[in-house]
Amino acid sequence: MPLVMIDTIRGRYDETELRTIMDAVQDAVVEAFGVPETDRYQILTQHEPFELVALDTGLGIERSERLVIVRLASKQRTQDAKVQLYRLLAENLNDRVGVEGNDLVVSITENGDADWSFGHGTAQFLTGELG
Repeated sequence: MPLVMIDTIRGRYDETELRTIMDAVQDAVVEAFGVPETDRYQILTQHEPFELVALDTGLGIERSERLVIVRLASKQRTQDAKVQLYRLLAENLNDRVGVEGNDLVVSITENGDADWSFGHGTAQFLTGELG
């Protein structure tokens, strides 16, 4: 865990690159948040170009058609872990797929133990099945 949602513009990456993006994100999450490699919950969605907009928020950031938005729903993490995640995501995606830092947007939404069920209709963090 966390649950990771990755959004891209349809047709800007081939199947191999999309899988590489997913792997690069997972590797960053594992390293920054210290979760097991088998904690992998990812959803990749491709959008038509007119369906995905990410302006620069006044920072002067120019985006390209290779935009990648990463959204995470996660238990609370430290500020240092989040900053490390942002850095690792940028490094991994640039090194492995050529996604430049201007084309990466990341958002984390935090939640608690009662907000997760991994199956069987139970809250495994609350029952003690997961720690």
